[in-house]
Amino acid sequence: MLFVECEGTPYQIGYQHGQAAKLQINRSIEFYACLFLKNCKQRWPQVLEHALAFEQRAKEQWPMFHQEMQGIADGSGRDVLDIVALNVRTEINFGLFSDGCTALSWHTSDHAWLAQNWDWMTEQKQNLIITKIAQPNKPTIIQVTEAGILGKIGFNSSGVGTLFNAIKVYGVNSTRMPAHFGLRMALESKSADEAVRALQSFGMASSAHILIADATTAVGLEFTKSTFARLSPDSTGKIIHTNHLLLEHPGETDTVWLKDSLTRLQTMTENAKALGDGAGWEQVGQLFEDEQNAPGSICRTETKETGSGTLFNIVMDLKSKKAAVRIGRPIEVEETINLEF
Repeated sequence: MLFVECEGTPYQIGYQHGQAAKLQINRSIEFYACLFLKNCKQRWPQVLEHALAFEQRAKEQWPMFHQEMQGIADGSGRDVLDIVALNVRTEINFGLFSDGCTALSWHTSDHAWLAQNWDWMTEQKQNLIITKIAQPNKPTIIQVTEAGILGKIGFNSSGVGTLFNAIKVYGVNSTRMPAHFGLRMALESKSADEAVRALQSFGMASSAHILIADATTAVGLEFTKSTFARLSPDSTGKIIHTNHLLLEHPGETDTVWLKDSLTRLQTMTENAKALGDGAGWEQVGQLFEDEQNAPGSICRTETKETGSGTLFNIVMDLKSKKAAVRIGRPIEVEETINLEF
């Protein structure tokens, strides 16, 4: 997997990302352009029209993110709207590109586990990259992301980590923060509480769940275009989430678009409960190899029915600031990458 180290100003960080991942960015744009055309009958120029409102908002409200996207565009030889469209793909057509996943946070006496399988169309696996981002007066970030996207799944030098679950609730508010901006903002935070406060202060543009944790704390942040709700760890220190809302969101209706989300939640809850407090890297990793209810299992296989498969698994320990990334389905590992601060 391509590993890109970026440092400097937001524009410089973006330019380094764009230059190093030019091939993956171009392929990613092509991938989403084909999906928009197939599923929405929208050609890419029409998609860019939708992205324009978010681009203007980013320029006004989050200029550092806008500068970084401009850098990615210049580095990869694309227009900035192409890069904005990648970053707001969920918000442009809510629910169309709803990558599935199973996520776990678990604080034990010795570890602060944060782990998930990320499920999406297998074709996009080749466009996943790891970025390491160093910027003045902010924690250094290491994350797995789709090429061209500012924020996704990873952790930082302060021991703050993020996971992401797509949730399909209709409606978007383009004046609020897109989910991938929210992930990046969380990864620029020095604690989980600081990250949650930052996201709530802006409000989120569409629906999703971001699981934010540090060495001592975890918060499951569910949100829609108009609501926020917080999940706290259970009596054993765990938060488990899949792809449907677990809390009340007045005025909002969950579509539960992936019916296997309910089964995956139950399976992970039961399997994690069976593990003792002394579970190590191997045991936590094995939780994500479960194939009950295949092909729509925790370790997912892409079929016509499921529409997506597991593209990578990540297990982080935020106490030791280490992570292991397994590319491919975790029972068919193509590459393992160990990360640490």
